[in-house]
Amino acid sequence: MTRVFLDANVLFTAAHNPGGKAALVIELGVQGQWQLFTSAYAIEEARRNLQRKFPQATETLEQSLPALRLSSHRQGMPQLPRLPDKDQPIFQAALACGATHLLTGDLRDFGAFMNRPGETHGVLIQTVGQFLAE
Repeated sequence: MTRVFLDANVLFTAAHNPGGKAALVIELGVQGQWQLFTSAYAIEEARRNLQRKFPQATETLEQSLPALRLSSHRQGMPQLPRLPDKDQPIFQAALACGATHLLTGDLRDFGAFMNRPGETHGVLIQTVGQFLAE
């Protein structure tokens, strides 16, 4: 089964725009199309950014959390060269849960790794739009 890890900005977007593609990924996961994962690290980043920018959307985030399985990065997990330190825990948590996909909107930091599973230990890093287009 497809195992999808959601980065903080995907959680943020799903909460802020509950009619959008990121929210659809969560909805389809709840329906059993794929398994959904994230990490406490990603949740905290999404929560912090929502509270700062769109506090009314924080409740939507909280309501989506039961649909997500938690994974965490562990010491000694592989890292991606050239990926900023702040993003390594996201990649490592995706790797730790056996994610087939890591969905992110962070093109600045993850862009060089998009659609290159041979360079990312088998994890296909994509935007939500790319993932849904498959």
